[in-house]
Amino acid sequence: MKKQYITAMAIAAFLMTTAMTDSVQAVQQKGDSALQLGGSFFHAQDADVGTLNLDLSYSRFIKEIFEIGVIQSVGYSFIDDADDQWTASTIPFFNYHFLGMSDSAFQPFVGAFIGASYNEDDATGTLGPQIGFNSFVSENTFIAVKYRYEWFFEELDYGDIEDESSDGNHVVTLGVGFLF
Repeated sequence: MKKQYITAMAIAAFLMTTAMTDSVQAVQQKGDSALQLGGSFFHAQDADVGTLNLDLSYSRFIKEIFEIGVIQSVGYSFIDDADDQWTASTIPFFNYHFLGMSDSAFQPFVGAFIGASYNEDDATGTLGPQIGFNSFVSENTFIAVKYRYEWFFEELDYGDIEDESSDGNHVVTLGVGFLF
């Protein structure tokens, strides 16, 4: 049921943002920077853990289709039958944007990341793919919808519970970004 809810939210966000961008003509240029603020929720596979995140990312376009950057994510974990805990991730990433026709307001992308995830008890590395799109609502402002799958090098330890988070996390993020 949760996967269906997340899928429905992503489709709704896609439809809303594409409906808002009919008349916007925007595209990033080599050397542009982007700052994004977003929120996400993930639920660890086969575990009683869910985390609400706030994400801040900074990136730079090394070409108009290639973006490199870093995401700083801070979250709060809601754990069934145990103490709740904070989590954080620092994740450098690389994205390839499919621009299609130039000055396209809708820009899907694929990418990859590798970084570190940590909480008050433990730290581990993480890596994985990401996919999403930016939908420009003005020349320098866009709505971002992203999905990433996080694999961990080791399990994160939440102390009082058995955690299967090394199987991976599904992370969906909805945010707003600004080019400068």
